Amino acid sequence: MFVNVIGLGYIGLPTALMLASHGVDVIGTDYNGQVVEQLQKGQTTFKEKGLDDLFQKALRAGIRFSDSYQITDMYIVSVPTPYNPETKQVDAQFVVASVRKVLKICRRGAIIVIESTISPGTVDRYIRPEVKRAGYVVGRDIHLVHAPERIIPGNMLYELIHNNRTIGADSREVGEMVKRYYSSFCQGEIIVTDIRTAEMTKVVENTFRAVNIAFANELARICRHDNMDVYEIIRICNMHPRVNILQPGPGVGGHCIPVDPWFLVGDYPDLTAVTAACMETNAGQPAFVLRRIQEIMNQRQLLDASRVGLYGLTYKENVDDIRESPTRQLLNCEMDGVRPQFKVYDPFVTQDAVPNQYHDFERFLDDIDMIVIMVKHQLVQQSWNQLRDKVILDCQNICPLDGVLHL
Repeated sequence: MFVNVIGLGYIGLPTALMLASHGVDVIGTDYNGQVVEQLQKGQTTFKEKGLDDLFQKALRAGIRFSDSYQITDMYIVSVPTPYNPETKQVDAQFVVASVRKVLKICRRGAIIVIESTISPGTVDRYIRPEVKRAGYVVGRDIHLVHAPERIIPGNMLYELIHNNRTIGADSREVGEMVKRYYSSFCQGEIIVTDIRTAEMTKVVENTFRAVNIAFANELARICRHDNMDVYEIIRICNMHPRVNILQPGPGVGGHCIPVDPWFLVGDYPDLTAVTAACMETNAGQPAFVLRRIQEIMNQRQLLDASRVGLYGLTYKENVDDIRESPTRQLLNCEMDGVRPQFKVYDPFVTQDAVPNQYHDFERFLDDIDMIVIMVKHQLVQQSWNQLRDKVILDCQNICPLDGVLHL
């Protein structure tokens, strides 16, 4: 038996490579022919610490790539699960489409593992009916499992190996079988539970983080209103043994924290007032940063918004992932009724992704009077001397220079 990993993006590809490099026979499948072609040529499709070395190891172990679904006994589905902006509920269309294709070719007794993050009850509402429509019986002809990932870009490979995992299955026997595959590389504890519990725990983990971030962002707004130092206040509060407030920032990006908590809000609208309010707070943070930029421009008599530069386009430091990035959100906000024409630079984003994007740091600095540090990439932390003549708004609280402005 070999494993067919469906979806070769930020989660599916590292999972496939990790399995293959630890002795599992793997074929990776993606609908995007260009992705498959690039992988077949021996090239990875995104940057991640250690990924190229792992890729070469997996190639030597015999991993294969295809744009076709394979006839086998085990599938790992790792495709996007956005949320519906209208209902706030999970948009399961990509998972459903993948499962439908699997059901057309799989053998009886096959195991379908959903790795994509889904809301509690998604398997019951969307996946079980598909199995029934295909003429199969769940638990006899087809076995369903949910094994959500718990990794973050920039540290994916370490976390794949060392983080604990949860496997939700209808039967303990099937759950333990899937556990053996993940145990080929995962050194963390692997908990086997039921599917709905596995669905809920992943969403709750990201919701907890979103709520904590929202509290920090709200503190930043309160402290700005009354001219207090939010970082000093958080530092002192965190000296309490039972307090751990996160740091405020320019917004929340990536595919998890800005998305997954909405699943709870969409499914339980009358029971999630705190979660909903926190998500709105985080969603409004880029607009708060924009107001702060405008306030500083007025104070310093900087009249030309095109002379303001945003450093960082990715959603976190030292990765090339721009999904839901706060910088992109900020650029979609309006200042005086129009979208600002700020300049943008990010050392990890080598292709144009937004207007006025620079690919040379020196030219970027030459063409701006004010720099807004949106992301704490390592490069900017090695370049403080080059910023001494700039007005600096440090949204990450990392710049050691005198006169730096903060949220």
